[in-house]
Amino acid sequence: MNRIARARLLDALGACRAIGDFVQGYTFAEYEGNLLLRSAVERQFEIVGEALRRAESADGSVGTHVSHLRQIVGLRNRLIHGYDVVDQQIVWSVVRDELPALIEELMTALADADV
Repeated sequence: MNRIARARLLDALGACRAIGDFVQGYTFAEYEGNLLLRSAVERQFEIVGEALRRAESADGSVGTHVSHLRQIVGLRNRLIHGYDVVDQQIVWSVVRDELPALIEELMTALADADV
């Protein structure tokens, strides 16, 4: 993996960790009712999606390390271009059900890149 792809994976990992920190201790109802929290989470997902898109552009092998890369980039696009139809239940589901696995994949990809 080249230096640029690795740097973008680090950006994505940092944003994923920030999302986890932001939502820690919150319920969905609290998340849904907190514009500041929702905005912060959505912004970090935008960074994740853009960083992974750029990582893949820099090194096509990135897609082999991130199992749902297309869907992640798609979520980024929905948040940016479809801001008026974002389903907060889906965003919350991604945070709770998918984010931990993505963090693990990114850490593994970065560890493999160091070898």
